[in-house]
Amino acid sequence: MRTQHVKKKSKLKGALWVFGIIVGVLVIGVCGYGYYLYHTVNKTADKIYRPLKGISSDDLPLKKNVSAVKSLNILILGVDERKGDKGRSDTMIVATLNPQTHSMLLTSIPRDTRVQIPGRGGFSKINAAYAYGNEELSVQTVEKYLHINIPYYVKMNMEGVAGLVDAVGGVTVHNDIQWTDTGIYKKGYVYRKGDIFLDGPKSLGFVRMRHQDPRGDFGRNLRQREVIQGLLHKGESFTSVTKVDDVLNVLGNNVSTNLTLGDIKRLLTDYHFVQQHIKDYELKGSTGMQDGISWVFVTNAEFQNAHNKIEEQLKTK
Repeated sequence: MRTQHVKKKSKLKGALWVFGIIVGVLVIGVCGYGYYLYHTVNKTADKIYRPLKGISSDDLPLKKNVSAVKSLNILILGVDERKGDKGRSDTMIVATLNPQTHSMLLTSIPRDTRVQIPGRGGFSKINAAYAYGNEELSVQTVEKYLHINIPYYVKMNMEGVAGLVDAVGGVTVHNDIQWTDTGIYKKGYVYRKGDIFLDGPKSLGFVRMRHQDPRGDFGRNLRQREVIQGLLHKGESFTSVTKVDDVLNVLGNNVSTNLTLGDIKRLLTDYHFVQQHIKDYELKGSTGMQDGISWVFVTNAEFQNAHNKIEEQLKTK
């Protein structure tokens, strides 16, 4: 397990921006392309907007006290959804943004964490909350165990990452271990160690591989962030209207969020500097077998510890 650390301009900022805030980056990037793309961005924002049931957007913090900029939490969900399979939220990160301290805390929750999901009997892996009750139940479950309020979420299907990579013309990533693909991309294909170039299908194999990495999910998360960084780098230098249009189409088909276009614009203006200081924390737990199932066991004390870190991050001057 990783310990908490601070990295200015950390690669972990991608874990936030790619899962939805990248939409806002594109909003700024396409402003110069005029009327057509302005309306395309609006259409994309409308398409990805999915409010949480029972919660009015008018009651959310980005709508309240427009003159005041307050700290808030956003739940980031990365779902490995495939044809005929709704998937589970294999990436769960609480992003805690504090605009006054120009900082952000990213709290990662291991996907195999053993919990009792609200409304369900017995124990389940926390990533099953999405399969049982969509974004609403994922938010409720994380709120329950961390004892925090989560007003916003952003969900992205990992299939969309491949589409984004192709839309921007491929990405260059750093691969820290060499392995031979077993069929996720192409059986027998070698992902060599070092800097490598990936198109969409290769990137999907790159971010999905887990079993050949002794670090398991931790190694996979590192590879996901490498692809995310590559996407962000390409996104900063768009020169083609067609390319931006392609990216917006991919986002429209793979992202959902209860952030409106106005919310995203406000995040980009009032919360932009949270990137200056990024802290990363992953819940600590022990892996083990119970009832024939592999789990990550996180103690109540550790859930409380993560809660305390988030509450401390939310504090304003």
